[in-house]
Amino acid sequence: MPRWTPCKRRVFIKKLVRLGFSSPEPGGRHFYMRYGRHTLAIPNNPEYSVPQLRMMIKEVEIIIGKTISLKEWEGL
Repeated sequence: MPRWTPCKRRVFIKKLVRLGFSSPEPGGRHFYMRYGRHTLAIPNNPEYSVPQLRMMIKEVEIIIGKTISLKEWEGL
């Protein structure tokens, strides 16, 4: 059975762009990505742990208004 695995920051950003987010913009201490009028702060960690990744994906799900399954996430 597939499991969630840690994700590199660069890979996470590429997947968000495929979901429709704009490319990262600098601002303050973090980079930001926009989806319509919503803004998502991108942490500066080189790699995101599974709990951190799941938390950020939950935020993305709220912003885009749909659920992202593990299979869909790996396919991005």
